[in-house]
Amino acid sequence: MTQDRPIQHTPATFAAWLRTMMERRGYTGVGSQGRFAKDVGMPGGNLSRILRGVGGPPDIRTLEPIAKALNIPLIEVLVRASVLHQSDLDDIHEARLDPTPISTERAAEELGITSPEGRQTFERMVQGLRLIEASGSDTSTPRDRASG
Repeated sequence: MTQDRPIQHTPATFAAWLRTMMERRGYTGVGSQGRFAKDVGMPGGNLSRILRGVGGPPDIRTLEPIAKALNIPLIEVLVRASVLHQSDLDDIHEARLDPTPISTERAAEELGITSPEGRQTFERMVQGLRLIEASGSDTSTPRDRASG
């Protein structure tokens, strides 16, 4: 089995990609570079350098505002700008940072469930789901089974 070669991102490929993304987001015509630079909060000269693909990869501090202005996930911009490689992304997706299951209390907290009533309801729901999982996931009722 052959493996696809990873895409080699360079300042020139980043520049071409960035131009395309800018155009897709409506940054076209006269003054579009200046508008984009202003929206990103960077000097126009810096954007011009990036769009010419010269001077190496862009400063990492400019990539987050670029991602926000283009409404593109920062991680994609980091890969395109050669800050991260696709293999780094693959490793992140495959890695399980915390192999221990999350507690119900922590899940409720992270979901913003703060009221005592909400937490009790959430806890009962999780307990019910755990019972379903433990019983083999058969959630059909006798009526469901009889009909089909």
